[in-house]
Amino acid sequence: MSRRVLVRLAVSLVALLVFAEAAALVLHYAETGWLFYLNPHRVSRPVGSDSVQAGLTGDALHPYFGPTHQPGLPFEMPPELQGATPAHRPAVAARTNNFGFVSTTDYPIPRTSDRQYFVGIFGGSVGLWFCQLGADRLLTQLHRQPALAGRELVPVCLAHEGYKQPQQLLVLAYFLSMGQPFDLVVTIDGFNEVALGAMNDQRGFDSSMPSVLHLDPMVNLINQGTLTPEKAETLGEISTGRRALARWARRSNGARFAATHLIADRIYALVEKRYRAAVLRFSQLPSQSVNASLIRVTPKTANRTGEAFFAEIARQWAEASGEMQTLLAARGVAYLHVLQPNQYASTRAFSEAERKVAFIDASPFKPGAEHGYPQLKGEAAQRLLRTHGVRFLDATGIFDGTPAQVYLDNCCHYTRLGNDLLADAIARALLAPGVLAQR
Repeated sequence: MSRRVLVRLAVSLVALLVFAEAAALVLHYAETGWLFYLNPHRVSRPVGSDSVQAGLTGDALHPYFGPTHQPGLPFEMPPELQGATPAHRPAVAARTNNFGFVSTTDYPIPRTSDRQYFVGIFGGSVGLWFCQLGADRLLTQLHRQPALAGRELVPVCLAHEGYKQPQQLLVLAYFLSMGQPFDLVVTIDGFNEVALGAMNDQRGFDSSMPSVLHLDPMVNLINQGTLTPEKAETLGEISTGRRALARWARRSNGARFAATHLIADRIYALVEKRYRAAVLRFSQLPSQSVNASLIRVTPKTANRTGEAFFAEIARQWAEASGEMQTLLAARGVAYLHVLQPNQYASTRAFSEAERKVAFIDASPFKPGAEHGYPQLKGEAAQRLLRTHGVRFLDATGIFDGTPAQVYLDNCCHYTRLGNDLLADAIARALLAPGVLAQR
């Protein structure tokens, strides 16, 4: 090959690389408003912990609470929620703590000053996301009130994906026994009780048991005789996908050029899509029955159907919240129970763009939410308010007057705006006269 040809090839290659870099720079600027090399707020992909990448799962089974997480896992904030300014970035990265809850500190948190005011947040994944996206806004509004002026407001996040009553009650009772102080407790729930409770019933579990969606993978790993060939194959896909995600996240986060960052970021997105599809497929595949399983999940205690089934879920939900009220009232702790909004139990007018994000006809969560929410509202009016005297906020309509997108996915989670609106609604309920007594 002649020198002239080699020079032409080299020039062509350099031109191609320059063109690719320029195109990537333009695309990055269009997406973020920042030049790649000067962007101080570049979104980082979550890498995960080495222990999880090496193992099959980052989950664990707590003997009291049910499914939880191994300690030390970084909280994986989706890029669309990370925000473009430092104000939207936490000063300290949240990770799973010694109990598997997402927090910047281990539990219990001792009271070291009379100025401290501990705010416990309980619930499922919506409560967990609220801890990271809405709690600061809520605490800021509370801090402006004369009763809390000069106090140090300390959030204690005890919400966890998939948790539903009586898990919130059990977590509260446990941490009270551990000496965790509270001055205010907010529970955000309702969706998991009806949506995941209905899925439990379909698998033959009692609706009061921890979510089969979260518990079944744990049973499969501990009792591998319950693994079908399809579940074993999918589990391998999940493990491989998790390692691939970590590999491409490192390449994306460490890229020095816009073109390499763009390629790694797009590959990460494709791998993540396949990984999440495998996780969903694993959760939906039935397990083999093993009578001598080390983990005993209570089967249905009664064969209820239709309205009677959801009425029983709502009764248990209200009774568990009433017991939380009893435990807290005895200690002079304020308590607010919030029924979370959900798109499948809403009269809100959705834009066509948000509808594509927030709804899926084949959603396994949809039937439970549609049939269960009316029962929850009925029990809230009767049992929660009248029998137990629980301060209750029906937040199902707080998004109705907002045309902008508030739902993040087709399950139940909210955008930053959605979490802000939820924080504002909770603040209004708590700031009513006589709710927050001086402690």
